[in-house]
Amino acid sequence: MKSGFISLIGRTNAGKSTLINSLLEEKIALVSHKQNATRRKIKAIVMQDDNQLIFIDTPGLHESKASFNQLLIQSALKAMKDCDVIVFVASVFDEVSDYEKFLTLKPQIPHLVVLNKVDLAKNEEVLQKLSEYAKFSGDFQAIVPYSARQKSYKKALLDAIVKLLPKHEHFYDPAFLTPSSQKELFRDFILESLYENLSEELPYCSEVLVQSVKEKSNLFVIHAQIITDTNSHKAMIIGKEGATLRRIGQKARIKIENLTQKKVLLKLFVVVKKAWQKDEKFAKQMLGYEE
Repeated sequence: MKSGFISLIGRTNAGKSTLINSLLEEKIALVSHKQNATRRKIKAIVMQDDNQLIFIDTPGLHESKASFNQLLIQSALKAMKDCDVIVFVASVFDEVSDYEKFLTLKPQIPHLVVLNKVDLAKNEEVLQKLSEYAKFSGDFQAIVPYSARQKSYKKALLDAIVKLLPKHEHFYDPAFLTPSSQKELFRDFILESLYENLSEELPYCSEVLVQSVKEKSNLFVIHAQIITDTNSHKAMIIGKEGATLRRIGQKARIKIENLTQKKVLLKLFVVVKKAWQKDEKFAKQMLGYEE
């Protein structure tokens, strides 16, 4: 029996969250085409025979001097140290230079490379990218092509990871999908709905705070705040006669119901906290990075 923690590392939009949902065969991680969508480290528990693999979805590696984004980068770098295996996730369309930048961080943990989104590329494109990574074969333990949509090479990927894990009893009940709390999951579903319904820049000025979750026999009652930085952004989130906020709430509710298999009563409120991204203590609290 082997058990261990696997940190998914890679640039933004490499498909890390989609990969987790694919391996788990259940949606728990926030997925968005917008960069830096993942803000918190979500853990997913995947069983491979009697082995337990605990995947940690981390914020994407990117270059930024903004204090809020620096917290995201620090979280990803910390995850590279607090694990048993690193999986570097790269789209088949990404430049190999992204992997070279990763190597400059001098990872001390064994790692392998997942070449993601191969279903969207031609065979010759996949082979070309594999040949480009071949010169780094002394750095990684394995390289595995993967399609999160088709789940091709899923067993090959899990087997490759298991080889690198230590022998250990299960850390969690094998029946669990994630040790992340309901509040964490619900918060990210609401945030994902923000990304889906608002313009490119606005979601980055917004956060979600789940104030309370009450579970009844066949119903979740959830109260949550959407926090944004200006009154004009608040007006955009609410929309004309509340239409945008209702749409955000409806989509979030459906996501939560699909996960919990229960009816959901979701009450959303929009509040303004000016310059919240510059308030390091508040940002750490929201992102769950406090020690």
